[in-house]
Amino acid sequence: MNLTVHQTITINQLRVENVNNSSVLQIGSAGSIRSYSQLLNTGGFTQPAPQLDESALSLVPLPHPT
Repeated sequence: MNLTVHQTITINQLRVENVNNSSVLQIGSAGSIRSYSQLLNTGGFTQPAPQLDESALSLVPLPHPT
């Protein structure tokens, strides 16, 4: 199957607030997406984060897909 895509994309400003190891940012069409990840300690942390108390979580209901 051959697919030909013609497109023009203009981005004046792109702000990415959060990125984690499983994030994918795609603009336009991609023939293939290759994974690339780096594990960086940019905060200079020296020990693991404390465990999260699950009872403190507040869940946000998601809309039902229609």
